[in-house]
Amino acid sequence: QVQLVESGGGLVQAGGSLRLACAASGRTFSRYAMGWFRQAPGKEREFVSSISASGDSTFYAESVKGRFTISRDNAKNMVYLQMNSLKPEDTAVYYCAADTTSPYGRRWSSVYNYWGQGAQVTVSS
Repeated sequence: QVQLVESGGGLVQAGGSLRLACAASGRTFSRYAMGWFRQAPGKEREFVSSISASGDSTFYAESVKGRFTISRDNAKNMVYLQMNSLKPEDTAVYYCAADTTSPYGRRWSSVYNYWGQGAQVTVSS
């Protein structure tokens, strides 16, 4: 079992920054990949970013590439999403997710078997 708890969401003006954090507990954190997804009102959940177990490999959705940065600290069992140059269309509930079946970060939500409760990010124009 893996428990995931997000923090760091909030309200920010367009152009601002936020950093989301996700604390993991349970299985050996350094052995599995992590991802961030988001879901805006009335829309399906979408991939934002993923990171491999070692942290050496990252992937980003085109819509956030160059603005968001994913990172992890395996010593602290933490994964982060630094969000810069935020836009109103980034408004969503953000979820961290764990894929304990693979050390490689992937884009498909179906492979992630543990999810956090979500953190609201609201970007005002």
